[in-house]
Amino acid sequence: MILWRAAARHLLRHPWQTVLAVLGVALGVAVVTAVDLANETARRAFTSAAQAVAGKATHQVVAGPAGIPEELYRSLRLSGIRECAPMLTAPVQTAAPPYRTLQLVGIDPFAEAPVRSYTGHFSGPLLETLVAQQGSCLLLQSTAAALRLRPGQPFTVESGGRRVLLTLAGYLDPPDAVTRLGLDSVLVVDIATAQEVLSQEGRLTRIDLVLPEGEAGARELAALEKLLPRGTSVVSAGARAGALDRMTRAFRLNLTALSLLALVVGMFLIYNTMTFSVITRRSTIGMLRALGVTRREVCAGVLGEAFLLGSAGTVAGLLLGSLLARELTRLVTRTINDLYFTLQVTGVHLYPETVLKGVLLGVGATLAAALPPALEATGAPPRAAMARSDIEETRRRLVPWAALAGALLMAAGGGLFFVSSAGITGGFAALFAVIIGYALTVPGAVLVLSRLFRPLLGLWLGVIGKMAARGVVVSLSRTGVAAAALVVAVSATIGVGIMVGSFRDTVQQWLGSWLRADVYLRVADRGNARLRPVLDPGLVRRVAAAPGAAGYTLSRRVSVEGAEGATEIFSLQMPKSTFIGYRFKEGDPEAAWGPFSRGEAVVVSEPYAYRHHLTVGRRLTLATAHGPRSFGVAGVFYDYGTDAGIVMMSRGAYLANWDDPGVDGMSFYARPGVSPGELVAQLRRLAGSAEVFVISNAELRRATVQVFDRTFAITGVLRLLTLVVACIGILAALMALQVERARELAVMRALGLTPAQVWGTVIGETALIGILSGILSVPLGIIQALVLIYVVNLRSFGWTMELSIDPLLVLQSVALALVAAVLGGIYPSLRIARSLPALALKEE
Repeated sequence: MILWRAAARHLLRHPWQTVLAVLGVALGVAVVTAVDLANETARRAFTSAAQAVAGKATHQVVAGPAGIPEELYRSLRLSGIRECAPMLTAPVQTAAPPYRTLQLVGIDPFAEAPVRSYTGHFSGPLLETLVAQQGSCLLLQSTAAALRLRPGQPFTVESGGRRVLLTLAGYLDPPDAVTRLGLDSVLVVDIATAQEVLSQEGRLTRIDLVLPEGEAGARELAALEKLLPRGTSVVSAGARAGALDRMTRAFRLNLTALSLLALVVGMFLIYNTMTFSVITRRSTIGMLRALGVTRREVCAGVLGEAFLLGSAGTVAGLLLGSLLARELTRLVTRTINDLYFTLQVTGVHLYPETVLKGVLLGVGATLAAALPPALEATGAPPRAAMARSDIEETRRRLVPWAALAGALLMAAGGGLFFVSSAGITGGFAALFAVIIGYALTVPGAVLVLSRLFRPLLGLWLGVIGKMAARGVVVSLSRTGVAAAALVVAVSATIGVGIMVGSFRDTVQQWLGSWLRADVYLRVADRGNARLRPVLDPGLVRRVAAAPGAAGYTLSRRVSVEGAEGATEIFSLQMPKSTFIGYRFKEGDPEAAWGPFSRGEAVVVSEPYAYRHHLTVGRRLTLATAHGPRSFGVAGVFYDYGTDAGIVMMSRGAYLANWDDPGVDGMSFYARPGVSPGELVAQLRRLAGSAEVFVISNAELRRATVQVFDRTFAITGVLRLLTLVVACIGILAALMALQVERARELAVMRALGLTPAQVWGTVIGETALIGILSGILSVPLGIIQALVLIYVVNLRSFGWTMELSIDPLLVLQSVALALVAAVLGGIYPSLRIARSLPALALKEE
């Protein structure tokens, strides 16, 4: 009990130190919690939507981009398969504010009951209205309220450049909260209405089936497969949803790893705080040991104190993280919409799993960081514990051993990089091993560099400079840990900054080879580039005759379902000059053009080749409208549009295998003397009132780079938060130094040192910590960039990037370390300078 009272008195006597420790843990937990909540919210929104729309379906009949003829559904029903329901679905957008993307789901209400439970809650009149009145639709009441709609009110949606008027007939009434969450952005209509809205008369997207488990289900599945025409297949509903979830798994893992950096920096802060707590009470602990308190009780007391700090910080971090998650969820959702698939998220909830993870990380990291100081407090005998003279000397003797342990840890991490089977998680584990190992070498590096800088500071600042350098060395147990935390934070800024800069430069080079035409045209998408509706054939004919166009290309981008998930097909009708202008990683564009243009071979993007283990000369089998078809791989090209990868083929090959004449994009080459701006104006006039997006090459490049910058905005937020935690670490370390060196500085004041000189000494010490941290962060930052570019990004997304180090970024990061350290030292240095020497010397 006496030990607990002593700990409580210490915390109350040093409130700022306590607050900073709690704040360090809180920020670390907040960042991890916010990222986890953002990831989990996006994942659950997708999963709930998939489950709500799929319902109880165990399997789905799917086909190519042209869809399934509705006659197949009737054939299945007549053959005795009763538990099946047709569906036609695609994203649409509201045509008036508030703009929102909705998933249009066309159903047969009379066939829905065995498959989807929420349709069983339709009332008789509502069901009659949905079927009998063309254009009727259903929404959740909350979704309708967000769109400012009431039953009976008409509204307009856009699809494929066309506008269609719908009328809200009533509200969906899902049976449970999970289904309600999944239906948040779902617009339910009758099949006939969906076919009119999407211009898909007589077609279906899929047929949902409920098959029994076990041998009976296997027999039904085998019988069903015999009934299916060529070009259609049966896939597991769960496997299809899982394939979409796997698309974003690497993206979510990368964000989680970046968030853990903030927690690592917070652990340094906790270690610093608990070490300070032990050192300032060594004499008290020694007296308590002399009075009979056991080592186990002392260790339990220190860990108990850390537990209280960690618990308070964890609670605060969970609350702060839930607030921060709202903004991060918006960034995550926007990135998923840009890169993967359409996703709508309307709220963030604090999930029990996230709370448990935050508690384990916050309290666990705190106890792990407090364990070394706790063992130190119990290791010294009572007499030695009451003496303060050997503390720093003991710490300095440990510096070489810490550096050796750090070197071994870095070597182990470096070895793990070369184990390709370790995957993304192994890559991050190796990276964290290198970061922590490097951090263990920082105190030794600070010790050596401070001694090297001391003569230079003496020449520049005189005795004040020498005192500042000596202060860093004398208080190495404090300054070394603060410097390590700042090195880790700034190196993360350098590493991620170099990676993003390298990626940006690579993307700009890729855009130069990928965007060959002068002007591009596609259906307007209200900011969601993942929606690729088909252009009206009449519009295609009109704009193809533009007088300012010397030539044009036609393109179609579709997703084809297969046994291993979806494959994105990109078909192009283009001249040879455009094809050979693409950057190839493998294969010769000149040699590949012949088989590609004849439809005998395809070229695949680098991520697709990486994920499917394809090289030039191998063959790729795709599920076409006429059954499986094998294509040769003639080349592997660089592509940074999607990490799922694409298969590019000639338009002739696509038409022959999928019977889909649709066009969703066109690109135009301007005649000599016609500027891209003039051609844009011509195409817009020819398009008339059609909702199309016409943009020049230069504008499209700028827009693409803006999407890139938007994608990486979330990494900037995480880097900033990590740096804030490091600044708090510097502030906490200097507050500790203020208490530890109060008597020393008071003696200097009594010997004639002015308050300004004291302030200068402390600021000089702080600035030296910042400069040394900035210098030491550069090698670690470059190592992190190399790992992120050549290990993590390659294993996560299959992208090859060229390393590009911006010297200005490195200099800015070193300056950032200096500014962060100086800002963290202003308040403690002012307090030290203004303190009265008599008060500090009273204790002598």
